Amino acid sequence: MKFSIELESKSSQEWVDAVMNDFDTFLQDHADCERKASAMAMSFVAKFPDRVEIIPELIETAVEELEHFQQVYEIMEKRGVRLPTKMGQDMYVKELVDNCRSDVENRFMDRLLLASIVECRGAERFRLVYENLPEGDLKKFYHNLWASEAKHGNIFVKMALNYFDEDDVYNRLKELNKIEAEILSKQPIKAALH
Repeated sequence: MKFSIELESKSSQEWVDAVMNDFDTFLQDHADCERKASAMAMSFVAKFPDRVEIIPELIETAVEELEHFQQVYEIMEKRGVRLPTKMGQDMYVKELVDNCRSDVENRFMDRLLLASIVECRGAERFRLVYENLPEGDLKKFYHNLWASEAKHGNIFVKMALNYFDEDDVYNRLKELNKIEAEILSKQPIKAALH
């Protein structure tokens, strides 16, 4: 069963062109995003240790994202690309988080739903990367990654449904999805995941 919803907007061809024209920079950003995704899943465990129903899945997600980081790093090594000297702040994610409600319960819901949206956007963009790469190992890697990220989009909504009313979850998810489209439309076009 699909728990996530369709994204409100589609990524542009200009974004695809930017990635294809500077793939090494994209790989650096992609590696950073995988590290941050793993840390984000573990931060839920650290902040909400009483939410025992979702801890195993959060740990599994964190490990999977770390494995993705390892795989991207191996690709970077083969291409002679180094990790950036520091991880920059992802303004897209920062602006999304700035739209979270402030009370503990609603913030918990919003963070789970934003994680779903970010994973869905990642899946959409990995699909575009896969579709635009020439045949070979890199194309296969992004095809597999697309499937994995799409699954993660469902996981976080499913987690929210453990604790919140279904109508409330999907109404808020629709609101946040619209906010995400607006935030994405204002981001500069660059060879980065967001």
